[in-house]
Amino acid sequence: MNQIIKPLNVLIKGLSLFIILNFLFAAWQPRLERISAYNVVFPGRERLPFGEKSAQAYNLSLFDLDAMFASHVIHREVKADDEFRVILIGDSSVWGTLLKPEETLAGQLNVANLSACGKKVRAYNLGYPTISLTKDVMLLSFGMEYDPDLILWMTTLEAFPIEKQTASPVVAKNEETLHRLGGRYGLEVEADNPGLIQKSFWKNTIIGDQRALADIIRLQLYGVMWAATGVDQIYPSDYVPAQIDLAADEKFHEAEPPVLDMKSLALNALETGVRVAAETALMIVNEPILISSGANSNIRYNFFYPRWAYDQYRGMMSALSEQNNWNYVDLWDAIPADEFTNSAIHLTPEGEALLAENLVPLIVEMCK
Repeated sequence: MNQIIKPLNVLIKGLSLFIILNFLFAAWQPRLERISAYNVVFPGRERLPFGEKSAQAYNLSLFDLDAMFASHVIHREVKADDEFRVILIGDSSVWGTLLKPEETLAGQLNVANLSACGKKVRAYNLGYPTISLTKDVMLLSFGMEYDPDLILWMTTLEAFPIEKQTASPVVAKNEETLHRLGGRYGLEVEADNPGLIQKSFWKNTIIGDQRALADIIRLQLYGVMWAATGVDQIYPSDYVPAQIDLAADEKFHEAEPPVLDMKSLALNALETGVRVAAETALMIVNEPILISSGANSNIRYNFFYPRWAYDQYRGMMSALSEQNNWNYVDLWDAIPADEFTNSAIHLTPEGEALLAENLVPLIVEMCK
């Protein structure tokens, strides 16, 4: 005898099963983001995924750190016995805005065929295009899982203001990671920080988290074009160059001369990064900036920095480094102004080559 199928019962059972699956997904939280076609089907990316026009850049911004690192070439294999592994963290200048992967600082160091401690130097680009010490510390904590021999932390004063720390979306959307760093390493995180996005139980379900899951899938699909072209950002034929003529304004964020208040700076994040590095060699590098010779350059070095604030920052970093025995290098004026592109911190390929030349002996010196 044929059983009569009741559409309503089928619908109810289907919905019930879907709801159960959603709750199981939220409770179990399977690490789907760690399953990646990169380094298996496609080559790993030379830098962390970031992009605003995915169809042209074959890239996109997503905020799942596991998925981001799973797509990176550093995730490919265990470190070889003859590899001296260097990881670079920092802002868009490290990531390489307007630069091809081989033109970035990491790329320039790799083509230099360096040896350190009797091993071949291999540099990995873990920079990311927002300016925040807290963002750097967060990415460093993930980078430490790949057994680096040396950390190059490229930074600048703009990464220090407290209000900048959680302004980066990749920070705001990883509140659990920040609190983990707070508990383990003492990173100061405001419990009620309105800039942090807390994931509810609903947001951990398939439906609630569908955008993040879709982004992870899209990243895998863009691997086809990444593998075919090596393109991971848009390279415009022209761009607006960094500002040379400057406003007659002495303010740095809300700070005014004559004194830069250290309480307004996220020094705890800097100290936390040192603790995360632990016994691994760490070189903190004050990255080069554009030094303008245009209008009001007697007041400001560039768009970011009035002279009084930046000079005090340099003095502060030197004093803190000496006091805490940090390995600190100040390369603020190492690159001429005509080797900057669309920002006071973004370099041309030639500028990156000059920066690499400055760092090469320092990297080799780390083994002596």
